[in-house]
Amino acid sequence: MLIERGLIQQDDIKKALQLQQSIGGRVGAGLVRMGAISEDALLDALSIQLNIPVVRSGSDIPDATGLYAFAKSAPIDINWCIDNRVLIWADDEGQLNFISRDPLLPFIHEVLRYHYPDSPLKPWLITSSSLDNLVDYVRREVSAERFFAEGSETKGLREMAEEAPVVELVNNIFAKAVAFNASDIHLDPQEDVFRVRLRVDGILQTQLEQPIDRYPAVASRVKLISEIDIAERRLPQDGRITTRVNGREMDVRVSTLPGVHGESIVMRLLPKDRKELSLETLGLEPDHIELVRSLMQESNGIVLVTGPTGSGKSTTLYAALQEATDGTRKILTVEDPVEYQLPGITQVQAHSEIGYTFARALRAFLRQDPDVIMVGEIRDVETAQIAIQSALTGHLVLSTLHTNDSLSAFTRLIDMGVEPFLVAAPIKAVQAQRLVRKICKHCAKPSHVPESIAAEFSSLKTTITPNWVEAVGCAACNNTGYSGRMGIYEIVPISGELHDMIVENVPVAEMRKLARSQGHRNMYQDGLIKAAKGLTTVEEVLRTTSMDIE
Repeated sequence: MLIERGLIQQDDIKKALQLQQSIGGRVGAGLVRMGAISEDALLDALSIQLNIPVVRSGSDIPDATGLYAFAKSAPIDINWCIDNRVLIWADDEGQLNFISRDPLLPFIHEVLRYHYPDSPLKPWLITSSSLDNLVDYVRREVSAERFFAEGSETKGLREMAEEAPVVELVNNIFAKAVAFNASDIHLDPQEDVFRVRLRVDGILQTQLEQPIDRYPAVASRVKLISEIDIAERRLPQDGRITTRVNGREMDVRVSTLPGVHGESIVMRLLPKDRKELSLETLGLEPDHIELVRSLMQESNGIVLVTGPTGSGKSTTLYAALQEATDGTRKILTVEDPVEYQLPGITQVQAHSEIGYTFARALRAFLRQDPDVIMVGEIRDVETAQIAIQSALTGHLVLSTLHTNDSLSAFTRLIDMGVEPFLVAAPIKAVQAQRLVRKICKHCAKPSHVPESIAAEFSSLKTTITPNWVEAVGCAACNNTGYSGRMGIYEIVPISGELHDMIVENVPVAEMRKLARSQGHRNMYQDGLIKAAKGLTTVEEVLRTTSMDIE
């Protein structure tokens, strides 16, 4: 019919049939898609062939509002109509009229006949753009109705979140956290009150308690500015805020967790204006600094930094990378999230929700001709294996691992599923660390330590004259006795003997004995050196290294 009318050529039919074989659909749709014919001309021909009228003007069909009203009152689920792009309406003669992408589909006829068994069906043809506009209008109306159906509760929360007292309270919480140099803000709802706690120098301190009836507005304010769905209170959510507090630019990572009395909200504060990173400012002793610098000059292998969450592992790696950034090496990092932005280094953000994991990023890295690779964390056997392969093929790989001490890293990797000989081959050194609070210089006073501790310090063969101190507390340190934090470390290079022990999967206790016999001090002993220098207290060292004392 189209050829007889001179609307298309024979070649157009052949091409349309080929297109139909590859992507499916009807031949007419293929002709329109190829540009061989206009959709209006096609509909005119189909109308004659099928004896189905074409929607010509607004008088043939109700407007979008009328179609939405009919769909809403119809026995068919309105979401089915939207998903299948079918709109229906009844006329004065009792016919059920409908428009759709393909009015000939048996499935559509079956559904309509099931719900309207006594009404004759009358399909109409309509252009795709007109149908899309009408269906999109219905979809928007359904979404709007759902939002308002959530009731005044959600709308009220949004309004409360914008009220001046709530905005001021949240701003004051941020200001206090920055003034105290806190790393995290915790909003914890209880049965009758909610608490605001700040993590200062690794210790949570309660700063404020408020009646629980004020919490929904405060929580909604935080969720609103971090672009989290304020209506969703049943599932954990993550968000991010970039803000300026007390003249400092801050990145804030927000995490919500549904609880019995409401959502627990934790905000991690990440100042953009970080102090200059260096190995000296982190608290590494001179011998450890020399060891780290020599490791950063290696051309290949793996250096692992271990410790629990929040022990400063990433910060140590950043400082080591700063040492390695001399313009002669290509350095790539993959992190989740990127906490520090370092000049001269290509940093990549992992997005596991879209499948961009550490392992996938590592594979891409190997095509980027890198010299040094940093992996934020080895979380699974796939990442571990690719990191090991990278190290064995001429790259220096830095990464972190969650273990209690340095030598447990090998057991952890073997437990993940890596073969012992593959664990031992590339690893150059393992480092464990903790963060201890530094003594407040304004109120510290001299102290004495038990004989056992003094004897342990004496065995370290150091030239330091002990200057033991104890914490007192004053206004400068908010009566805690401490101000700021520093690291205590254990660094063990992998010797030939240790290598053999790893391959044989010897117990960690045996490896520790060998490391001590080779002169490598553990974190407790490194902490005693810091305490003897008057930088922290013995109590603080014991608090953070209780797992490390043998």
